[in-house]
Amino acid sequence: PVSSSLYGSRFLTGGLGGSITHRCFYSRTPANRHGRKYWCKVAANGLCYTIVSSGSYTSRPYEGRVALGDSPGHGSFAVTMTGLRSSDSGTYRCGIGSTNQGLHVSLNLTVLADATESRPTQLVRGQLHGSVTVLCPSGDTRSDGERFWCKVGRSSCTLLASSNGYVGRRHQGRVSITPQESSGAFKVLINDLKKEDSGLYLCGTQGLRGQDSPQEVVLQVATASTLPRRPKFLSGTVGGSLSFPCHQDPEGTYEKRYLCRWRAGSCPVLLDSQGFVLESYRGRLRVSGSDPERGTYTVELRQLREEDEGWYWCGARSGHSELTAPLKLLIHKGRCSSREPGATTPVRPTAPGPAALSTARHSSITDLVGTVPRGTTMGTVPQDSSTLLPTATPGTSATSPGETFQESSSGDPRLLPAALPALLLLICITTSILTLAKIKLQKKTGE
Repeated sequence: PVSSSLYGSRFLTGGLGGSITHRCFYSRTPANRHGRKYWCKVAANGLCYTIVSSGSYTSRPYEGRVALGDSPGHGSFAVTMTGLRSSDSGTYRCGIGSTNQGLHVSLNLTVLADATESRPTQLVRGQLHGSVTVLCPSGDTRSDGERFWCKVGRSSCTLLASSNGYVGRRHQGRVSITPQESSGAFKVLINDLKKEDSGLYLCGTQGLRGQDSPQEVVLQVATASTLPRRPKFLSGTVGGSLSFPCHQDPEGTYEKRYLCRWRAGSCPVLLDSQGFVLESYRGRLRVSGSDPERGTYTVELRQLREEDEGWYWCGARSGHSELTAPLKLLIHKGRCSSREPGATTPVRPTAPGPAALSTARHSSITDLVGTVPRGTTMGTVPQDSSTLLPTATPGTSATSPGETFQESSSGDPRLLPAALPALLLLICITTSILTLAKIKLQKKTGE
């Protein structure tokens, strides 16, 4: 199995009578740097017999045609075998440890009469939360070839991104494939690096004739990173604006700084430090400030639209290398806070307020008595109010008794003072009617 801290090619091909050089890459921990490195061949009985090790041991049948060189500072060691024979084909291990069962990675060596020389494995190192640039020299200038980037597993290479727009779910907003202008080589840009991104990868071109000599890449992500984790989510409202800082190394020398819009594995530039602004963003997108000492510049995006939602990259280019950092913009649908003079804002219909309740009781009293004493005020809404309250039309009930009770029991302190005069008036009128009726009844009885 491929170890989490030791990586190397899974397949090697060598020509009969020729030579191969295999590199194993390891994490630069003290145990790995000072541990025993070995190269062994797996026999039919399952045991792996040592061919050469860093302890100056070399198996007798291989003396004079195998060598192992360790580079602790670079975190790798290389094994070279010359004078290849057909019997050299088989399964090998390169590893670290006092026994051949320790930390290791297995590979298959095939010796052919007309084998083509494989490209050396490329080593790329990055920091946690940082970014890396991988150059894939496919050597294929065909425009119809699909570029791919995949991670080598136990038995297959899992596709992570391709030039046809595919990007794996876990790499959304993090990976892009950028074809070069004049050659078949292309760049793979990866940012927001995680520990689990360390491993062995393949990149190349998949054409009509099949896969064309993929490039092996070992990516090592340093866990002791000096880069801080920065927020990568921003939110804005339709019609509003927002600004955000883009960070780069203040000591770095960059040809161009830019902001691009990430979509489906590609990131076209919207704005750069040389004054370019994409036509569709003119008047809305600009650099509003910079701080060279901190290596930051601030980007402002105005008049936000729903379609602005998505991934953006802050980038800086220096030769073939590019540093990128992702951020995702979330757009919320909201009301615009500005209004035309004299305009009114409709309010969601609610249970009637005190004025509406007073008006409703006013109608009930009028039906009962027939007239209302002149000069009596039942509670009205000021004419200059900016809130539109629901009004009851004749023959239409604004609320049901249950709704009115719910509103009354909600604890609104304004309801009782406004309704009290109407209740008192109703009680007085009812008492008067009952008194008059009683007097009239007594007169009839007296007669």
